[in-house]
Amino acid sequence: MSAPVAFYAPLKAPSHANPSGDRLLARLLMSALKEAGFDVRLASTLRSRDASGDPVRQLHMAQLGEKLATRLIRHWQRQQWRPRLWFTYHLYYKAPDWIGPAVCRQLGIPYVCAEASWAPSRAQGPWALSHQSVDAALHLAQRIFTLNPTDVDGLKACLGPKAPIVSLTPFIDLEAQAVACIDKAALARRWQLNPHKPWLISVAMMRAGDKLASYRVLAASLAQLHGDAQLLIVGDGSARNEVQAAFGPQNPSDQQARVRFLGRLSPAELTPLLRAADLMAWPAVNEAFGMALLEAQAQGLPVIAGNERGVAAVVHHNLTGQLVAPRDPGALARALDAALAQPALRQQWRDASLASIRQQHSLQSAATVLRTELEPLFHA
Repeated sequence: MSAPVAFYAPLKAPSHANPSGDRLLARLLMSALKEAGFDVRLASTLRSRDASGDPVRQLHMAQLGEKLATRLIRHWQRQQWRPRLWFTYHLYYKAPDWIGPAVCRQLGIPYVCAEASWAPSRAQGPWALSHQSVDAALHLAQRIFTLNPTDVDGLKACLGPKAPIVSLTPFIDLEAQAVACIDKAALARRWQLNPHKPWLISVAMMRAGDKLASYRVLAASLAQLHGDAQLLIVGDGSARNEVQAAFGPQNPSDQQARVRFLGRLSPAELTPLLRAADLMAWPAVNEAFGMALLEAQAQGLPVIAGNERGVAAVVHHNLTGQLVAPRDPGALARALDAALAQPALRQQWRDASLASIRQQHSLQSAATVLRTELEPLFHA
């Protein structure tokens, strides 16, 4: 009988209506846990994110978390189901886990988390209570899976050199990737594109903050590009007007336009474009690592991206693409121009991208790590 695991994502539940890399990875982690042989159930959809730093709200959430823990346990008892481990994804000071530690204390089960970060600068100030909650959860955790290597130093500063940190390479489900045939002429007709130009593609939500900053760097880079490429932008969101303004006036019906805004696309619509494009370009401002970059490489599309935070964990420099200086439009433009001028190099990157995804970034490889690390906790 498979061991029961309660799963929770306090920043964004895997069942949330709005797509994002965070939602995707929450779903992937649940799938990987199931692939590893565990009986996984979503414990709660409560979104704990506190963007403004409201101590009153944090106190309310702390009290609510204790109540929800008790209700959850009663609910499971009625269902005759009892978790033997709690697994939280994406834990940080703006989105602490108010529920899991309380459940673990009441049931006496192990607490595990993935993609956790610790910011000592938040010990004082408007997020102090949330920070304290994260600190307590980290000290409770028996395994901390890190997908972003840049989180490790902070976690060790919190927990010491013997922190139970386990590296988990970012991954995707290859079997869930849409299969598409490449017909560039047909795609050009479908999306009003120029089939005779190289295609660059960027895939990201349009929202204020880091995403908008990335789009602005991308626009500045495009202005410095010497090659006659066409940029396809896939995404939508609340900052759409600001993103479009960054690229200047564009005729939405002109297939010769240098920038084509395609909006939010389904996987079935996006996959053929990824396969037909020549390069993915993304500045990756403050990007944790970038699920869209992995999905591009799964279709054999090389990536040129800004070398920030954990992007190097998914884009292998000079193997599956190239990493450039962060937030440097000129560096990004030069790298794109150089790659566009070398079709043989791009083909090498394509082949390496497909191999890298299969060998290092598959759901099955993640499941193996999770099984190896979690099974001993059930017998402790």
